[in-house]
Amino acid sequence: MKNISALTLLFSLPFCGFNQTSVEPAFPTLLKYDKIRDLTMSSSGNEVYITIQSPMEEISVIARISKQKEKWSDPEIVAFSGNYNDLEPFLSPDNLRLYFVSNRPLNKQDSLPKDFDIWFVERTTLNSVWSEPKNLETPINTEHNEFYPSVSKNNNLYFTSDSPGAKGKDDIFYSEWNNNQYSTPVSLNDSINTAGYEFNAFIAPDESFILFTGYNRSDGFGSGDLYISFKNENKEWTQAKNLGANINSRSMDYCPFVDFKSQTLYFTSRRSAIKNANTITSAKRLDEIINQFENGESRIYKVSVELIMFLFLKIINNT
Repeated sequence: MKNISALTLLFSLPFCGFNQTSVEPAFPTLLKYDKIRDLTMSSSGNEVYITIQSPMEEISVIARISKQKEKWSDPEIVAFSGNYNDLEPFLSPDNLRLYFVSNRPLNKQDSLPKDFDIWFVERTTLNSVWSEPKNLETPINTEHNEFYPSVSKNNNLYFTSDSPGAKGKDDIFYSEWNNNQYSTPVSLNDSINTAGYEFNAFIAPDESFILFTGYNRSDGFGSGDLYISFKNENKEWTQAKNLGANINSRSMDYCPFVDFKSQTLYFTSRRSAIKNANTITSAKRLDEIINQFENGESRIYKVSVELIMFLFLKIINNT
């Protein structure tokens, strides 16, 4: 019952139905790009930052789209991106700091990129321009790769790393913000991390739950799946649960983000609706199949919290 109460508090939405087809495409206007991933949205719901990549990921840039009169603009590459591999943006809860991942050199005098670090830019108001990028430095960044930052209201940081401190291949790490500095990161407990791959965590602003991707787990559906874990009354993470086949697919599902204003979960997926039984009788039909939204390319999808609540309640009642 503790988890049910927490969900009611978090989402303030009673369960009133369930639709098997509730997972929907998000931002179909971005279809001209083969690889879209990593969404972060402002608290107003009118500003979104995404990653756009080339098919082989030689290019990886952060772009911004904005909503005007209920219509999303075309993407524009942000001023600080475009020269290196930049990805995985995350807006702080006050929307005045944008974290991201980059392989850019620490100093402009260096010509060669380095491993992936967490960086950030800042602005004084919502209408101000972003500052020059700043490296988050130690103890967060190391000679190993750091990915996918997610920050709570009290500035605690969750991120992915392949450092030797990981329990497996990739782990989700946590660093506490204390006395205006970050503590030495630690790998989250084995309720979340395993000997395999865990990555791309979204932390609730109040740290009451965490969403992340677990790769090729025994309870998965064939690749990376979205999982959820709650923080219990002892401030420990509960055993992570798979969100189920109504959200996860047989392909990679990753990069979760919750917009609390619209009560929507966004995530990236490489799912495909193409079946081997499709009969191709013309080039027109081939184009229709290949160019549909669910075609195996990296796309952003959305699902209402109404469906999420149904699945959460089902998970809790079965445990």
